[in-house]
Amino acid sequence: MRTVCGIARRAQLLTVGDTAGGRIGAVAPRGRPLLGNALGEQRCDGIRLDQVDGTTCGSAVLVALAAWADPAEADRLARIGFDARQRQVHRESNRLWPRALGTTPWGMVRWLHEHAPHAGRYRVRFVDDTSAADVAALSAAVAAALAAGRPVPLLVGSLVPRHYVLALAGTDRGWRVYEPSSGSVRALDVERIRRRGLGPVVGFDRLHLALLPTGP
Repeated sequence: MRTVCGIARRAQLLTVGDTAGGRIGAVAPRGRPLLGNALGEQRCDGIRLDQVDGTTCGSAVLVALAAWADPAEADRLARIGFDARQRQVHRESNRLWPRALGTTPWGMVRWLHEHAPHAGRYRVRFVDDTSAADVAALSAAVAAALAAGRPVPLLVGSLVPRHYVLALAGTDRGWRVYEPSSGSVRALDVERIRRRGLGPVVGFDRLHLALLPTGP
């Protein structure tokens, strides 16, 4: 059965065409990354880098991406801390959407554009994980972004989207991803997307969408 975003992918193809391709410009990191590529729990100044509550997975991903891109983000984190910064970002990225329901992908994209411009521009790319061709195209686009040094937020879930993670780097079999509920970096084999079996790595089995970088 297709997910909600799998159905949305069909509509996306009809309205705007295939958004998986296109040149991905490299963006040199200007900040001080919070996350490393080594597997395991991530800490900064002794603080575990996990989401502050059940609604801030997207906010934790945005803070991590902003810290990679913008040197000013490290100063903000030093002043108020990782948990408080997540709450602040959660408010900023949800103007009309109820914060109890997390953050929409469009709220994520808008926040990056307005608050972390050095990260470059991003767009929403749905995926139909029942289509091998669509999964392959999305996986190739994510791999190209990571090869260009651009982290990629991913939204996973069941039949409905539930949880954000952040792809950080490519590997021989897939990607290293930051999973904010555990505050850890994990290895994700892209074959799990095709099998709809992401749960043991990121908590939910199905990939719904990626926020793909566009230009710098």
